[in-house]
Amino acid sequence: MRIDTLSPAEGARTAAKRLGRGIGSGLGKTSGKGHKGQWARSGGGVRPGFEGGQMPLARRLPKRGFHNKFRKEYVIVNLSRLSELPAGTVVDYGYVMENGLAKGVKNNAGLKVLGNGEFNVALTVRAAKFSANAKTAIEQAGGTAEVIE
Repeated sequence: MRIDTLSPAEGARTAAKRLGRGIGSGLGKTSGKGHKGQWARSGGGVRPGFEGGQMPLARRLPKRGFHNKFRKEYVIVNLSRLSELPAGTVVDYGYVMENGLAKGVKNNAGLKVLGNGEFNVALTVRAAKFSANAKTAIEQAGGTAEVIE
């Protein structure tokens, strides 16, 4: 095989429309643009969402809500995921992300542990926040729940 023999697969490339090349082509005279009007002109047409001068839908609807750009988002992990770990493990944000125990978030403010699921393994868990159920469950299992900033 040589580079000068390479070509696209059969039917992979469509021939360009040849506009204004006679009546027999089906695209002669007005070149598929019809007669006159906005769409027949050079640079003609309107932007997406234009409704002919009528107030567009996007401006007719009221604005709702508020997005707080200072909001802190926590990486959330449940005790059900941590119960699969061996006893004595030190669980922190780095450990959770390395082992794929939780999904990452955009404005990351640390790890938050929630108390969903059965838990009976003695672990040291270091997180920014704990739910009350999570904290009691970790301590009842013989582990420690350390709040870090």
